[in-house]
Amino acid sequence: MDIAFLLLVLTGLWLVLRARYQAQRVAFLGRHLAGLQVEKHMETLTQGYLRAIREQDVVRQSQIWETFEGSERGVAGQVERLAEAIAKESDAMTRMGRWALCVPYIERFAAPLTLDFKRLLQLHALGIRQVVDNQQGLGAKERAYQLSAELFLLQHSCHWYCKSRTIADARLVARHQVNHAKVLASVFAQTRAQYQQWFKA
Repeated sequence: MDIAFLLLVLTGLWLVLRARYQAQRVAFLGRHLAGLQVEKHMETLTQGYLRAIREQDVVRQSQIWETFEGSERGVAGQVERLAEAIAKESDAMTRMGRWALCVPYIERFAAPLTLDFKRLLQLHALGIRQVVDNQQGLGAKERAYQLSAELFLLQHSCHWYCKSRTIADARLVARHQVNHAKVLASVFAQTRAQYQQWFKA
């Protein structure tokens, strides 16, 4: 009974600490996103791309693709601003656990076991910009597919930072019906390589 009681107390303490820790992270990232329209642009593009792909009339489809330019450049610029703002914050607030489950305050007692959220946002910003500028010369559908993957991966990273990798994986599937491995395989090759290097660092 003593062991069971101790485990119950420790579990309760962990749940309380986790809730407080995650709330702090949500508030921190929320403050930086408050003056931006990243989520609005993402929603416009992901929904708009589906509408364009489903359009049967070629002329109409071409006209729809053209309407996304403002949102595409907008989201690229906004993510760059977010990455620049987070880069100025302390490491204490921008390190994140690499494990699947959330370990509250791990950056305080085991920093070498954490990952750099600053660097992660920088590689997202670069990847999104490269796809928006269409450096590979992709067609409209292929470019939209790749940019969607870049945005989904960014969203996954933000959920991972605020909650945990397990929750980020689950939300990705729930919201977009695609898993993390598929998204990572679909982004710009340079983004994928840098992401894999970031995770191994």
